[in-house]
Amino acid sequence: MGRRVHDKSIDVLMREKGLLLSVAESCTGGLIGNLITNVPGSSLYYLGGIIVYSNKSKVEILRVPAGIIEEYGAVSDQTVREMAEGVKRLFGSHLGLAVTGIAGPGGGSEEKPVGTVFIGLAVSEETFSGRYLFQGTRMQVKEKSAETALEWVRRYLNGDSFVPGL
Repeated sequence: MGRRVHDKSIDVLMREKGLLLSVAESCTGGLIGNLITNVPGSSLYYLGGIIVYSNKSKVEILRVPAGIIEEYGAVSDQTVREMAEGVKRLFGSHLGLAVTGIAGPGGGSEEKPVGTVFIGLAVSEETFSGRYLFQGTRMQVKEKSAETALEWVRRYLNGDSFVPGL
């Protein structure tokens, strides 16, 4: 991975603010949790993550309404918002981070091409979400998705605006 996600960023900020984080991952398949836990001391703020790769797991574990997935698709703004809120509720964390997308090389469509990724962040009584289109190989899309999702957390903690997507 090119740049380091954890500088004075998430680790120090989460501990300073006394906040807890949980993650729901689909297209990143555990990569976000891996990046978080690569840093010593992350157990002080990271409660855990869940890989909800199938629609069934999104519905049964995170309680994403099946109607949302049927109407908008698993890769959608509506679904990622439900995922972020669901993982926050499931773990009892202050922040719930979620990612869903199409890493490729197949699975894309004209409306949602390969590289389409939605990121969601549930905090307090508010949920933020955004759509991105990442280029590259399957692994590059996964890495960019994970890094951007963690950058969302860092920016939220610093009171900065999120990196704009599409």
